[in-house]
This record gives sequence, C-alpha cells and structure tokens, in this order.
Amino acid sequence: MARLTIEKLTKSFGDIRALDDVTIEVNDGEFMAILGPSGCGKTTLLRQIAGFDKLDAGRISIGDAEVSALERHVPPEKRRIGIVFQSYALWPHMTVAENIAYGLTVAGVRNPERLRRVQDALASVELDGFGERRPGTLSGGQRQRVALARCLVTEPALVLLDEPLANLDVHLRAAMEDEFSRFHTRTGTTMLYITHDQAEAMALADRIAVMDKGRVLQVASPSQLYREPADATVAGFIGEGMVVPVDVLAVNGDGTCCADLYGHRVRMRCALTQKTTSTARACLRASDLRMVEPSAPGVRARVARAIYQGGYFRLEAHVEAHPEASLHLTAPEPFTVAADTAIQLQVADGWVIPPSQNAAKR
Repeated sequence: MARLTIEKLTKSFGDIRALDDVTIEVNDGEFMAILGPSGCGKTTLLRQIAGFDKLDAGRISIGDAEVSALERHVPPEKRRIGIVFQSYALWPHMTVAENIAYGLTVAGVRNPERLRRVQDALASVELDGFGERRPGTLSGGQRQRVALARCLVTEPALVLLDEPLANLDVHLRAAMEDEFSRFHTRTGTTMLYITHDQAEAMALADRIAVMDKGRVLQVASPSQLYREPADATVAGFIGEGMVVPVDVLAVNGDGTCCADLYGHRVRMRCALTQKTTSTARACLRASDLRMVEPSAPGVRARVARAIYQGGYFRLEAHVEAHPEASLHLTAPEPFTVAADTAIQLQVADGWVIPPSQNAAKR
C-alpha cells in the first residue's frame, strides 16, 4: 500500500492545457475515483501517474518516493504500479496463467515462487482452475478478472483502473463492481479508479475527485458530492442536479437558511459562512420536489412531458412565472397528468452553492 500525492500538476499538448494545477491526495489504502466527462483530463492524469508521459510542472509522489517532477522521472516499470485497462490487453496466444505470470517473468521471478503467486492471484479473483484456458474461451467478466489478477500478482503499491467496466454488458457491471469492492476490502491496496460513470464512482469509491476541463473541481465523499456540491458544474453533473437562482433572505446559523425560489419561501441547507444575497444559486434534486394540492404553498409549474421509466414517471416541467426555467421530479405510477397541465410543487430540501464558488462562476 502507498499514498499518492499529486501537487500542482500541469500538462499541455500544444495550446491545449489537459491538466491545470491539479492537486490530489489519495490516502494509504483508499479507493478514490477520478470522475468526469470525456475530455476532462482524467486519462491524461492516469498516464502521468503511471509514468507514461512527463509533466510540465508540479510533482507526483508514491509513498515517500518522488516519481515525477521537472528534473526527475521514474520510468513506469520502477513505480510499483499495477494497471487494469479498459481493453483487458491480454495475450491471446498465452494461457490465463501465462498472462498473469508475464510481469513476474519479466521481473525475473522464478518457480516455485512464480507459480505460487499466480495461483494466489487466480484464487483472489475466484478463477481457480482456469489457469490453462485461453482468454478467447472466457466471458468478458472473466477476462476482466484475469486482467485484475495480472495486475495484482506483481504486488503493486498502487492500482490504477482505467474505465475497467466500459466494455462489459450492463448485467456484468454490477458483478464486477462487487469484485473490485471485495478485492479492496481483502487487500487494502490503494486504488485509483478512472471513470465517466458516476454510478460506478458512487458505488465503489471512498472519495471522488470530479474533474472538468483539466481542473479538479471538488474532492469529497459520494454523499457530500451529492448533497453539497462545491459549484454549479458539480451540481449539474452529479445526479442531474438542477441549478436554480435564489435570494438568500436570512441565515439561521445552524447550516440552514431561508431563501426565495421563484417567489416561494423555502428552507435550504447552506454553508455556515453563507451570507444574505440576491444573487445566489442553489442545487435541487428530483427527490426534493413533490406535487401538492393547488392551494398549498409552492412553485407553480406546467408539465412539459412525462417519461415512463419503469415503476415511475420522470416529469419535466417549466416554472409558470419563468418559462425558461425547467425542473424535473419523479411521480409513481399510475400517473395520468397530461402535458401543459399546471401543477404545484413543494420544495422539501436544497443546497445553496457556496458564495465563493458562485462568484467565481458568474
């Protein structure tokens, strides 16, 4: 196990700054996900950590050893890093055991130690008895387990997982998520999981670093990311949050405030440093909204469409007083409200995005 320290990392390709002052601390034994859309810089970050590319500025340390800096670049094979690729990258002409043993063979590990470690790696991913098979005879999930075993057999200090479930069918992903989680629990290895899929990140990671346009926007636990996004980009990306304008009328001092949302007064959560302001923004979740009687206090809206999603409907609506503002919520079936029907929405919760982030984004 080893902690990973990334300090003020910068990398450019021509005029494009792929990584911009990235700082992340991954604790010893932690499972961290790097989450972001395509082109945000997460694969470039993985390549920097692995040592495939040289940085332009900053430093990277694994444990107490500095492995990347302007004047120092430790080659990939000397970083004690294991990588599980999206494509598996298994040799088709080798058996499963030979694929797993390849890194040990290159490192000069001989039998019987090599054989023992291969058998232990197979057992760790529940593939006992599969050593003599060829990769082409295995399912996608089994091939991914072989790739994981090949990574683990070298006893890396740090494991990098590069979109490892992207090539699997949906029904296999949950099983492999369980596999990664069980492996981490068993070994306590420090793991960095690169993904664009927030459901995977939320299910697996102790903490998540959200990236966009080469920068780290927030590092937090899955729950904190969902409940307390640091800025509008994180709010909109995580869980399809709705970013809405609010006037903060009063701050209660207990982590809540009174806010005006489209003419309706609501109680929302906020940072302890929040001040009253007429230019704040808040994050709402679909679960924060529910339909109430027309005479009840709430936000008046009109249904744009109802989308059936198996057991419930996703309602998309426009605020009546602000037609450009859209909201969405869920409604259990049966549901029969037609498009353009007026509904009254009660706001049960919400998070006022911290003022410093509001100021930075305006």
